[in-house]
Amino acid sequence: MNDFFLGENTDFIPFSGQHFWIVLIAISIGSLLLFWANKQPKKIQIITGNVLAFSICFIVVFGSILNAYKPDFDYQEDLPLHLCSFLALILPLLSYTRKYVLYEVFLFLILAGTLQSLITPSEYNYLNFIYFRYWFVHAGLVIFMLYATIVYKMRPTLKSVFKSFVGMQLYMVIMFIINYMLGSNYFYTNRKPDATTLLDVFGDWPQYIFVVEIIIIPFFLLIYFPFYLIRKKN
Repeated sequence: MNDFFLGENTDFIPFSGQHFWIVLIAISIGSLLLFWANKQPKKIQIITGNVLAFSICFIVVFGSILNAYKPDFDYQEDLPLHLCSFLALILPLLSYTRKYVLYEVFLFLILAGTLQSLITPSEYNYLNFIYFRYWFVHAGLVIFMLYATIVYKMRPTLKSVFKSFVGMQLYMVIMFIINYMLGSNYFYTNRKPDATTLLDVFGDWPQYIFVVEIIIIPFFLLIYFPFYLIRKKN
């Protein structure tokens, strides 16, 4: 049991069958959930959304507690401060209140950042708690934002793109301060992750940070474009 919860098993191979199947499972479960929930009464839709959001948050909190008991716990790496974990902790607030401004900020950050974490995962653990936590949280965040869009009928506007950009800047400033104080690398503001990710094509530090800052609004606009087309058609 300790091996499952605390042990390392870095046998995951990205872009292999292991990667393909877990993504396919996430797509299948997410699609079935959205199809089912969209046909339910509003009360059931809200309860289901809350269960999903609180489950994602709980997994992050539980994983953080487990990390604290590891002999090699490192506050520079093991705190839930990376973007996806940080958003997961706040997700119940969005689900419970269904505040539109939270939806606006979360939508683009998750579809741009978390979705990329599914395509180029930074976690290579396999068939242990770390593995299931990574995929449940990252896939769950994407599924929840699709849930809010399809089931809750929430939709972004052009202003949402810039609100999400501002939200990202605030988060980045906070992480710069925390990383300076702790000597950590949350949100990868000090160096790129060890795993192969999209950041590798953006150059070394600090070049990749400036590249991300330049391309993020066009990327957000690209995500918004289908919503724009649907809005224009309607």
